[in-house]
Amino acid sequence: MADGANAILVGGRGVGRGPGTAGTSGSRGRLRGEAPVLAVAAVFTLAQLIFVHPTMGLGWDEIVYVSQVTTHHPAAFFSAPRSRGVSLLVAPVASWSDSTGLLRGYLAVLSGLGLYLALRAWKGLFPARVLATAGAFFATLWVTLFYGPQAMPNHWVAIGALVTVGCALRALRAGPAHSGRGALWGVAAGAVLMALMRPSDAVWVALPLLVVLLRRHWPLLLALAGGLAAGGGEWVVEAYAWYGGPGERLSRASEIQGGLGWNIAVDDQMRSLGGRGLCRPCTGAMPHPVVTLWWLLLPVVAVLGAVVAIRARRATATLLPLACAATAAAPYLFMIGYAAPRFLQPAYALLAVPVADALWHLVKAGRDRWRPVAATLVALAVAGHLAVQFSVLVGTVNRNVESREDWARVAGELHRLGVRPPCLVTGHESIPVGYYTGCSSGSTSGNNENTTPAAITDAARRIPVAALTGPGGNPPGYARDWAPHRVTDLEIRVAPPG
Repeated sequence: MADGANAILVGGRGVGRGPGTAGTSGSRGRLRGEAPVLAVAAVFTLAQLIFVHPTMGLGWDEIVYVSQVTTHHPAAFFSAPRSRGVSLLVAPVASWSDSTGLLRGYLAVLSGLGLYLALRAWKGLFPARVLATAGAFFATLWVTLFYGPQAMPNHWVAIGALVTVGCALRALRAGPAHSGRGALWGVAAGAVLMALMRPSDAVWVALPLLVVLLRRHWPLLLALAGGLAAGGGEWVVEAYAWYGGPGERLSRASEIQGGLGWNIAVDDQMRSLGGRGLCRPCTGAMPHPVVTLWWLLLPVVAVLGAVVAIRARRATATLLPLACAATAAAPYLFMIGYAAPRFLQPAYALLAVPVADALWHLVKAGRDRWRPVAATLVALAVAGHLAVQFSVLVGTVNRNVESREDWARVAGELHRLGVRPPCLVTGHESIPVGYYTGCSSGSTSGNNENTTPAAITDAARRIPVAALTGPGGNPPGYARDWAPHRVTDLEIRVAPPG
């Protein structure tokens, strides 16, 4: 199979034809083939800008990533499980502007472009209608729309996974002797993107590929391994510099995440489908069955896609992404004690293609008299899917806008009390409140421990310091004599001037 630039040249040249004729018809054909995917990417970008308020304040994790590169706020504590990929991604905007709207718009456009390029990596493996449907399914999940314009890593792991697996399949189809440079570079680029964002997720996604390529395609194996190494290199260097090595960093990351090991979190993930950004601890009732129905049907339709592919004698193009989706989801379904719906975004992206293939099979297969019935049922399922996803999305956005406005109100009150940069905020939710106030943040215990009571007391002699206590909590010992104030459901204690 022609690949990359070679495919364009082969499609654009005509042998024995008049000048320009073949090139024009080839270009028109390519545009017609790519138009559905382009349309999906464009609508995805617009939907993010419409439904996810561009002015919605930054969330907790976003603050950690963005603060590493901005000059307008002190850097928040960067814990062991995190990687620098998101900070690099937002640096072109966040390094010179503190406009949340500008950052959201930049990320929405970038995520739309990323989706287009990721689907294009699968060109020639499936018809354009299947790829467009796969993109539409993934793009209309509330979790994809919600996190697309946010400074978070999981969406970009999903994009990298699509690029990596799609290009790998193209190279495998061509064979070691004929796989073009485009496919190899695509595999490497996708692996770099995944590893930059979350090295551990990148390894889980790549496991089936590494097994398949071990004896079949050494150039492709080197491209994949090289991309993972290049993307994860900074994380490894940082592990030696701060933690004593990768093993120690992984151990600390596991500790922060509650201890990784056998732990069935399937029910936790189901509870999070109703719009909970982080389900930790994951208690409470399950969402309405209508909300979780698509999640339960997803593996069933994916298996149908596998059956369709096997019968059509093109099993590899379907079974390999299914295997990668399974390994990408495994640690978040069976090895962690809490849940967040964004954790499964790479699995959803990889499942989207076989699911779309299965849906088209249902519409087109069977006897003529049953086709209208199948098409109607699929159309109703799609309509229900859209209604549920956008309903959850709107509720999730509204709740997050409110919570982030609360942080802004607390920051305004701290300013009124004289806590202005340079300053320090400690205690409950010190990272987001500190960012909105323009202060450094400090914690003397827990996952974000980065200071001591003695250091805080010393800082209070030089700069404004505030300690926050959450509902039902007790103020820290070093702040018990400081003047208390109530804001929202927080108690704020401000150190007396030094």
